[in-house]
Amino acid sequence: MTIRKGEAWGGPGGLPAGGVVVADDAEAGAVVERARRAGDPVPPMGLLAGDLCRTLGGTGDEARLRSPEGLRATVDLGCVLVDGAQHWFVAHLVARRSWWRGTVFAAMNAEWIGAWDVAPRGHPNDGSLDLVTADLSPRDRGKAWRRLPQGTHVPHPGIVERRVSAVQLDLQPPCGVWLDGRRLPGRARTLSIRVEPDALTVVV
Repeated sequence: MTIRKGEAWGGPGGLPAGGVVVADDAEAGAVVERARRAGDPVPPMGLLAGDLCRTLGGTGDEARLRSPEGLRATVDLGCVLVDGAQHWFVAHLVARRSWWRGTVFAAMNAEWIGAWDVAPRGHPNDGSLDLVTADLSPRDRGKAWRRLPQGTHVPHPGIVERRVSAVQLDLQPPCGVWLDGRRLPGRARTLSIRVEPDALTVVV
């Protein structure tokens, strides 16, 4: 059930039967893609590393994942139509021409992208994605990048952060798209992004 303010979330429990251990966000996203395209349920996943794992306080201890000391939780999933082709992401979607020019879009299910605390107020089971849109001058872009590890890049007039359950983005000019750190081939013109609440069971 989607988390509500003041309520407990997750609980003790190891990886259940049929669960799989994944090394990072990209591997978790690939597990989701295979299951969805085959029409199968997505198996529970034990997270060893990655931005979703870090957001949930994971330790990278595989023995913990298989023990009652693990934290078992339900999280949301991102879904996107990229020029009409469907994909999924567990941690984040990034669309950009370059980090240093043009608008950067990030749809966040996790709090982090690597060392950057992109969505410090987000939660991976709040029934929404944090959409961060940055359109900055080169000078301000450098300042924002330096503040990202501490999550102090917002508020800023050139950075808009909002929570969405679904959103349509028209990318002009077309941009590269990264899902959980994996770049999709080519450049995209349109993105139709939505959240799938309570879609995954994970253990950290």
